[in-house]
Amino acid sequence: MVNMTLSIPEELHRLMKKHSYIKWSEVARQAIRERARDLELLDKLAAKSLLTMEDVEELDEIIKEGVMKRHKKSVASP
Repeated sequence: MVNMTLSIPEELHRLMKKHSYIKWSEVARQAIRERARDLELLDKLAAKSLLTMEDVEELDEIIKEGVMKRHKKSVASP
């Protein structure tokens, strides 16, 4: 197994020390494994995609605009 060094903020370190019974390296390992699996799935999906990068950027803008409009409506509504 390969070792990895990780930097974390002091506040997070204090919180982790309060719960020293937790195997934090295992928590990190599981989170990294899950993210790597998600990325692997996304790579497989993207490999089959016919979209160009320009298409993706256009869809990204459309989605962001829709989310922003929905958020503004929810904030404006009493």
